[in-house]
Amino acid sequence: MGVEQKLGNMGVVTTTLEQAVNWSRTNAMWPMLFGLACCAIEMMAAQASHYDMSRFGMELMRPSPRQSDLMIVAGRVSRKMAPVLRRLYDQMPEPKWVISMGDCASCGGVFNNYAIMQGVDEVVPVDVYVAGCPPRPEALIHGIVTLHEKVRGMKFAEVK
Repeated sequence: MGVEQKLGNMGVVTTTLEQAVNWSRTNAMWPMLFGLACCAIEMMAAQASHYDMSRFGMELMRPSPRQSDLMIVAGRVSRKMAPVLRRLYDQMPEPKWVISMGDCASCGGVFNNYAIMQGVDEVVPVDVYVAGCPPRPEALIHGIVTLHEKVRGMKFAEVK
């Protein structure tokens, strides 16, 4: 005898606590504005009316790390900026996620020199990489959807 037969037509929804919490986390992610170079223009375009990231619950980019749980690193990260990036990441509340947007943030891009980090993953743990130079807004939205799929499958034991 299944749940449908036992409950009849009462309109009762059953789910687990993990699924409900993960659903709320995916539909209320607040990204932190961290645009460093030309990728930031594409990040702003993804927020604009044509692509409208607010349909994912991301109404606006938060300027404060204490109000955000998603850091989108868009552009090249210099060695001088790395400690600031880490400090902002440490100030974000748990659970927190990072999207590395663009080739410069992911692997240094065309800047193979001493002043540019060869990937933001040297400073903070990255959950999703978005490729491109600069990546289109569609690519960023695909990265966000990929992160949503990852968060939906999380277990409570995985969260720090």
